[in-house]
Amino acid sequence: MTQAPFPLTRHRRLRATPALRALVRENTLTPSDLIWPVFLMQGTNEAVPIPSMPGVSRLTVDRAVEAAREARSLGIPAICLFPYTAMEHRTGDCAEAWNPDNLSNRAIRAIKDAVPEVAVMTDIALDPYNIDGHDGFVENGEVVNDRTVEALQKMALAQAQAGADILGPSDMMDGRIGAIRRALEAEGFQKVTILSYAAKYASAFYGPFRDAVGASAALKGDKKTYQMDPGNSDEALRLVARDLSEGADMVMVKPGMPYLDICRRVKDEFGVPTFAYQVSGEYAMLRAAALNGWVDGDRVMMESLLAFKRAGCDGILTYFAPAAARAMNG
Repeated sequence: MTQAPFPLTRHRRLRATPALRALVRENTLTPSDLIWPVFLMQGTNEAVPIPSMPGVSRLTVDRAVEAAREARSLGIPAICLFPYTAMEHRTGDCAEAWNPDNLSNRAIRAIKDAVPEVAVMTDIALDPYNIDGHDGFVENGEVVNDRTVEALQKMALAQAQAGADILGPSDMMDGRIGAIRRALEAEGFQKVTILSYAAKYASAFYGPFRDAVGASAALKGDKKTYQMDPGNSDEALRLVARDLSEGADMVMVKPGMPYLDICRRVKDEFGVPTFAYQVSGEYAMLRAAALNGWVDGDRVMMESLLAFKRAGCDGILTYFAPAAARAMNG
């Protein structure tokens, strides 16, 4: 009996063993691809768990320094700082945002003193300090652009003076990258890097983060007049092009997994360092499913992070950073 010929090409040959799979793997993930977001709080030697983000806590400055040491030991090159601000410390003028001794700036100095080789990224937006919970000043019910940009310049300079390596403007005001870059150049901070939240969407995936920084109770209304419409894709490319022309060194897409198509378009179009933020809602969903035994937590963590690399990202901001780095380090 004559058998029908098999195809000469058998794709399964290259999947047959771990060694063969490793040889032909197109995308890989390492700890150096990760930025670890860290939440800050007042006090000493405390860590307060965030209920909506299992496994994540707010840390006092001394504990944040220990987190930076852990990042160094795990091979994570950068951490990103976000301050928790209670309602009683929020104001209409947001003056605490550029206070040289605010929580974030004290943490920057402490980390750079103790672990100078770990890059410190910051957040530039008024929402942690604003009584209205918005990223910009609110006047007559409207989030105003130009007055906010002036405040963001002062905030950026205070963070640069404290020793920040990477500034992360997350506010989505028009013209803020150019204004911040001009201010940095004028004050001699030519080496400070800007990682722009260039394509930040008005997303429902940010909920747990707002709990973590104390913004849930403060926010009045929504952020749809300045954050992007989730239905738009071409607009993201226009915003990335603008921010690069104004002096951004790197760009970010936020949220992450629901917007992998945007990551790929940005990387293909511009070929610049492209990052994504695996945001709090993404983290919370995967962690909740794992804690309930519905998925293999370690496997979905690593698979989700690898998806960003496959989509063209050079790096990922993720709350999984320490756990993922430990897994990769064996």
